[in-house]
Amino acid sequence: MQRFFASLFGQVVAALVLGIVLGIVWPDFAVALKPLGDGFIKLIKMAIAPLVFGVVVHGIVGAGDLRKVGRVGLKALIYFEAVTTVALVLGIVLAYAFAPGAGMNIDPSTLDAKAIASYTDRVGQVTGTVDFLMKIIPTTIVDAFAKGDILQVLIIAILFGSGLALLGEHGQPLAQSIERITAVLFKIIGFIVRLAPLGVLGAVAFTVGKYGIGSLRQLGMLVVLFYVGVAFFVFVVLGAILRAAGFSILKLLAYLREELMVVAGTASSDSVLPQIMRKLERLGIRDSTVGLVIPTGYSFNLDAFSLYLTLATVFIAQATNTPLSFGHLMLILGIALLTSKGAHGVPGSAIVVLAATLSAVPEIPVIGLVLVLSIDWFVGIARALGNLIGNCVATVVIAAWEGDIDRAQAHRVLNGEVATDTAAVLDSPLAKA
Repeated sequence: MQRFFASLFGQVVAALVLGIVLGIVWPDFAVALKPLGDGFIKLIKMAIAPLVFGVVVHGIVGAGDLRKVGRVGLKALIYFEAVTTVALVLGIVLAYAFAPGAGMNIDPSTLDAKAIASYTDRVGQVTGTVDFLMKIIPTTIVDAFAKGDILQVLIIAILFGSGLALLGEHGQPLAQSIERITAVLFKIIGFIVRLAPLGVLGAVAFTVGKYGIGSLRQLGMLVVLFYVGVAFFVFVVLGAILRAAGFSILKLLAYLREELMVVAGTASSDSVLPQIMRKLERLGIRDSTVGLVIPTGYSFNLDAFSLYLTLATVFIAQATNTPLSFGHLMLILGIALLTSKGAHGVPGSAIVVLAATLSAVPEIPVIGLVLVLSIDWFVGIARALGNLIGNCVATVVIAAWEGDIDRAQAHRVLNGEVATDTAAVLDSPLAKA
């Protein structure tokens, strides 16, 4: 027992339980703990942009062959689109099979439009292919890092890494400096990660204290259905994909248990981005592959988010008695494929992107968003977990396709033959394939 609580995983579990207890027994005090969760996430996000830049540049220079880097990127995008489409279709199938919104008979005119005004005002940030493509191009290099826009930083890193690789020997001193700076950033993340139990305590205590355990009852069917859908997608769909690559989804989840607990407590996959990249490298995957797939996946491969997008859209249509034809469903599917790509980095992303999707289907009242506002935090936990797992599976699978994974090392790690504590992984020297 002492060994369990000495590990980061044990401390996070204890913090999770304590947060729930505080939220139930002393709700006012629990709500006041919110800065603990917010502060932890801000500390992590502080280092993400330069860390992603360093890892991607180091990976491209280390790969040497720029054609290989381009091939990995192309395979990643094709994989993302295929798996995301499966998630979107699954959301529609679940909505029609279980009809969570049927019988609610909500009159849209009775809903409070003010509750969603702040979200619908930001719809322009995620609509339109051209707007999205223009958004990923940074105004300046400094601006991309200042905003912490991962996709923009990724563009800069790919260009910078490619240019540095073409310099050959002349670029080696700078490449080595970037490698050392990246190693320092990993050390910094190692310090911050030790605060994860406090972050989880603050986030969970605030949520339970403010909304209460019973806050799920009103829309319980939708919440339960979404969790079941994410579980099905992870264990069946992603499990089959990973099995085809020669690995077990259960062993991968066990390996990532500490990060998954932090995400469950904070409802944010950003909170573990650096740790996830390092642990995938420790699994035996080339750092160039990890550096390209994970940051790109955070914007292009939001599996659980995509599932929720179509499920919630059809739920709102059912709740407001809005009939949908097959053409409407195909339109929802097509629009969601575009709007889901603009989710990461937008405040209140789930509601904003859902508003953007509904705006493209005039038959469904956008005001119906009010119905899902109260449960957004709770479904956000499953969204973050599903998205993170989906990106980890994508990295392993694409590495397997490219032969960029040391299978013997991966199996040793997944079988528990190598120490996998997050703090130990972050404290180790920069991984090299």
